[in-house]
Amino acid sequence: MPSLDLFARTALDAIDARQQRRVLVESVREGVQIRRDGVDYISFACNDYLGLAQRPEVLEAARLVLEKSGGGAGASRLVSGNHDHYAPLEQALAAHKGQEAGLVFGSGYLTNLGIIPALVGKGDLVLLDKLAHACMLDGAVLSGATMKRFRHNDALHLRALLEEDREHYRHVLIVTEHIFSMDGDRAPLQKMSEIAREYDAWLMADDAHGLGFFEEHASLGVDIWMGTMSKALGSYGGYVTGSKPLIDYLVSAARSLVFTTGLPPATCAGALAALRILQREPELARRAHGHAVTVAKALKLPQPAAAILPVMLGSEEAALAASHVLRQYGIYVQAIRPPTVPPGTSRLRLAFSAAHTDAQVEQLIGTLRDVSMAA
Repeated sequence: MPSLDLFARTALDAIDARQQRRVLVESVREGVQIRRDGVDYISFACNDYLGLAQRPEVLEAARLVLEKSGGGAGASRLVSGNHDHYAPLEQALAAHKGQEAGLVFGSGYLTNLGIIPALVGKGDLVLLDKLAHACMLDGAVLSGATMKRFRHNDALHLRALLEEDREHYRHVLIVTEHIFSMDGDRAPLQKMSEIAREYDAWLMADDAHGLGFFEEHASLGVDIWMGTMSKALGSYGGYVTGSKPLIDYLVSAARSLVFTTGLPPATCAGALAALRILQREPELARRAHGHAVTVAKALKLPQPAAAILPVMLGSEEAALAASHVLRQYGIYVQAIRPPTVPPGTSRLRLAFSAAHTDAQVEQLIGTLRDVSMAA
């Protein structure tokens, strides 16, 4: 056997032993219905929180631009791919966040891989929430800056690290999520902002899972907001908003912007149409959040901040088994296991959409109770 194949098979055997094998299964989605392996389910595993991915106005906006401008940007934005659908989207995102300017990237992952190394490097410090998303961790590692983790949502621990370390570094970047993707809780951004000002540090918040659920962005004191169009906006791509000097700098310094092809024009048009709906119809976010609150109350779980609700099960085996049982009842919920979450915290991650009906939510509650997973 070739050595590369032997390496891959040995590595897969180790992954199997940890119950951490991932496989790709073709899925066909229509609203909150999903078909996998020819079987239809109600899905509580999608991040289309506002149900906008298939909204007619969004599809029509994307279709018109697709027919006019084609399927791709054709080049990086700094060569010839900076089409005229970027600026309206970036301006709208910045205004929504209460900031001066915005910049769109190829994905949320690429956004974090571009921003963090552009801002800090050797001689600097990144303070990262213990549960922050992998792309933020990877951006910090890629930067070459010293990285330290503070306890999850623990502003006192953050302050203690700054008190101990700030004088030893040129720049300090504090990085957190706003709504945490696997736990659904909310960072204490206002308190973190006050601490950042006290120690001359910069605060960056990933709002991938919070967009649409909160409107007080400007009052939270965040220097750098980043997020995605692939969740509440039902489209694709990442973005960053901040001061105009910051955004102008990132155009030249963020390598994941400079050295990759721009997002297709139709994608930007669809995202902008979705953002307009999000702003015009705040009841969509209220409905998605309301579903999450209903289930949390019924199952006596901690109250969710937005549309994500984890059901903690502990072991990989327990999470996989629970997901399998739910599928037998016609409900699709993904089992979340390490390395996505820390060892011993495998879970079902429930994601709610404004498109879910009250009856579907009640069906989920009844099923979870029937299979004794709420205990």
